[in-house]
Amino acid sequence: MNFILPFEKPMLALSNAPHRGGLTKANGFFFLKVPKNYSGDYRRDCLTFEREHGLENFVGFMTAADIGKVLSIAKSGSVTAYVTAGITNPAIAGEVPPPWKPGTINIALVINDGLTVGAMANAIMTATEAKTYTLLKLDYKATGTTSDGIGVFAFEGNKEWAGTATELGINIGKAVRQALGESLRKWEETRMASYSP
Repeated sequence: MNFILPFEKPMLALSNAPHRGGLTKANGFFFLKVPKNYSGDYRRDCLTFEREHGLENFVGFMTAADIGKVLSIAKSGSVTAYVTAGITNPAIAGEVPPPWKPGTINIALVINDGLTVGAMANAIMTATEAKTYTLLKLDYKATGTTSDGIGVFAFEGNKEWAGTATELGINIGKAVRQALGESLRKWEETRMASYSP
């Protein structure tokens, strides 16, 4: 199962997504499910997916996690967080990671507010802090995985800050923590079910 979210009107996007990453205008975003041993041409595969589904100017994320089972959505104020979590390849920033395994935490934040590009970068920082706190609180002993994806989608506007001292930043933190916590719980349940005799 894949996940596609079209926007009612185009939004400004800032992300590290494999498809249309960077700073761009987006009509929506998608989470694309790939095999656990995926080693394909991600540019080609995302573009093919976009075309096959009649999408245009969508930002695309990829994951080997079962999207239908792990996708979690949480809303706080003007922020809605969409999260898929798989953490078979946990890593700590600044340390050499263990041998690579497929596993990704994708976070897409849709902010129904007008932000500057600087505020969108600030939102990524706040969301990353919330992600790391959630992982450590749940005893994963990691700051993320080696292939995490994050994207912020907002309207162009004058709001300049999205840090932890702002109402927007607090809502980002709440939404990310709730959605990621739920997604990790679902992922653990899915993983345990696959090991059942």
